[in-house]
Amino acid sequence: MPKLGRVLVIDDEVDMLENCTRLLSRLGYEVVTEADSAKASLLYERERPDLVLTDLRMQGLDGLGVLRAIRAIDPEATVILVTAFATIETAVEAIREGAFDYLPKPFSADQLKVCVERALEQRRLREENRRLLEQLTETYRFDNIIGKSLPMIQVFQTIKKVARSEANILIIGETGTGKELIARSLHVNSRRTAGPFIPVDCASLPENLLESELFGHEKGAFTGAQATRPGLFEFANGGTIFLDEVGDISLNLQAKLLRVLQEREVRRVGSNRIIEVDVRVISATNRDLAQSVATGGFREDLYYRLNVISIPLPPLRDRKGDVPLIANHYFKKYAASSGKEVRGITPEAMRLLEEHTWPGNVRELQNVIERAVVLAKHELLRPQELPEHVRIKVEAVSPKDLPLKRAKEEWAASFERDYLIHLLKRHDGNISQAAKTAGVDRKTVHRLMKKYGIKLS
Repeated sequence: MPKLGRVLVIDDEVDMLENCTRLLSRLGYEVVTEADSAKASLLYERERPDLVLTDLRMQGLDGLGVLRAIRAIDPEATVILVTAFATIETAVEAIREGAFDYLPKPFSADQLKVCVERALEQRRLREENRRLLEQLTETYRFDNIIGKSLPMIQVFQTIKKVARSEANILIIGETGTGKELIARSLHVNSRRTAGPFIPVDCASLPENLLESELFGHEKGAFTGAQATRPGLFEFANGGTIFLDEVGDISLNLQAKLLRVLQEREVRRVGSNRIIEVDVRVISATNRDLAQSVATGGFREDLYYRLNVISIPLPPLRDRKGDVPLIANHYFKKYAASSGKEVRGITPEAMRLLEEHTWPGNVRELQNVIERAVVLAKHELLRPQELPEHVRIKVEAVSPKDLPLKRAKEEWAASFERDYLIHLLKRHDGNISQAAKTAGVDRKTVHRLMKKYGIKLS
């Protein structure tokens, strides 16, 4: 009959080795034995058994030493310690060191059978869970976008429906939700996949420089224009241009962009020559453009040109179940590049990650995991490696339990902190730009960062 698994038995008493071999073989297990505990780890490395059964008290290296040596080779090794000295202290120490269970002598055949079956069942479930997680990660990946939540599955379905059309697309979502990844996915799955994909950060450049970047300029068109330079619309010809944070474009430049979209042609700054371009436009914003249209901050005609099809991108806090997938994805990425012996995230740390509200969305989670891997001192990422704002949970207090003044102060502090984190993420940690957007000076931003313990990754 097929063997149920391979068991390595380690004991310096020959009678015990023979008894265990007889009992386990009768149950259907393949048994390997070793009487010299100092050689046990070498035998384990060569044989790679499914389970290790080791005596605690032996000449030379004791059972705890064997356990440590084997788990240094394989941190997931399943080990049962056997001893006649059954004390609570040694049992706790063995479990703390990673033993699966503790079997006191003398034991019956039934006790051995149950303990071995439980250990191998736990090993089987662990391996099955790992396979399922890997399958989930592959199943729910879409061009490096990860998610299994209903909102993300709807995003994937929309991408598949509209990617091959020529319609302009507006991606709507908070900073850090992965809008550029969605744009790249649309391009890769479009008929223009062989053409260029040109991203433009519309929020990072002043109006005159952004105009030159988009449409190009002639030599001498303005101070510093020492040579003729094609614009990004020309570079994107035959492909896709991605206008990130399009809501930050000035009204004057909006009019020029509208003409490009209508006529499919550009005119470089300082030139009268018309250049035809064949470009698909995908844009993104973290603003409510419909509200901006209503208040006169964004042109209505341009809004409808850009928003032929809209893709709302959910914030991470609304993507139930996606945090573990994303966290494990970035963990594998940074663990592989760090050269450290880290192999996973503890359940306690993962629980904290799942409970966090992620104002910086996927980008914040990515930064947190990268930081944790850099700081890791053990084989598993622990809560201690997570930043304080993720690690420490403040118990929610009902406003009715607080005086009005205190409730207002608590709300204001929470808003202020989340606003600052969002702003710094939006400007990739550029304090000057964050201060400018907030309408305060750099000293104020530094003071608030210190007040709320916010550090740039």
